[in-house]
Amino acid sequence: MASSIAANAWVDPRAEIDEDVEIGPFCTIGAEAKIGQGTRLLNNVTLMGKVTLGRENIIYPNVVIGGEPQDLSYSGGDTCVEIGDGNMFREGVTINRGSEKEDGITRLGDNNFLMANVHVAHDCKLGSHIVIANGSLLAGHVHVKDYASMSGNCAIHHYVTIGSYSFLAPLSRVLHDVPPYMLAEGSTAHPRCINIVALKRNEFSTQAIDGLAAAHRLLFRTKVGLTHAREILHSSGQSTPEVERLFAFVEGQQEGKHGRGREVRRAA
Repeated sequence: MASSIAANAWVDPRAEIDEDVEIGPFCTIGAEAKIGQGTRLLNNVTLMGKVTLGRENIIYPNVVIGGEPQDLSYSGGDTCVEIGDGNMFREGVTINRGSEKEDGITRLGDNNFLMANVHVAHDCKLGSHIVIANGSLLAGHVHVKDYASMSGNCAIHHYVTIGSYSFLAPLSRVLHDVPPYMLAEGSTAHPRCINIVALKRNEFSTQAIDGLAAAHRLLFRTKVGLTHAREILHSSGQSTPEVERLFAFVEGQQEGKHGRGREVRRAA
């Protein structure tokens, strides 16, 4: 099926537009844009710089993808945004392209839902099946793992990693990495309990849920320390693969700077 491009949209003739793409009124599509089959840009969408959109994405009005990184050190390097398939970006979402400090790529996977006025800064890496509610802000170099969820108006510090199947409560101020499977909230956000809703919804086993709950109590309530917590759960038979992934994440976090495992290179 041929693509549908509104008469008052501006599409650079060098842009690569696949079949069955919808480009609505007042959209602006730059020369280096690539848009995959079945993707819909409803109206007033702007693609700037080198942007690749996969298949079957839905982009709502006033979304801007591929703007220059908001980083004063950026010197015009050849950087980009790469977005997978089946994502939905609601009104006013902004996604900046990468800087020259990492690999130059801001990347999002598949089947993510970014609600109105979410900001994804330069060099962020988002996995798949992520939900980010209205007004949340991701600073540069943030990583968000698969199936993580954020409530409205969360603010994420640069270089933070948000673990898989985690949940951030509304208005959370996130300065440190958020371990997988945890529900975190507060200013500064802290793991309060396991994310039981996501674990049940995604059919984690009772053994895995019980093990994660025990690990949370030991690590974040009684604070016995990582080594002792691991010994306790091993001896009690509660050390599941999920618990081991949690321990590995916390171990990496503790090796970093200011609770951010990906800042190891800066620690001295």
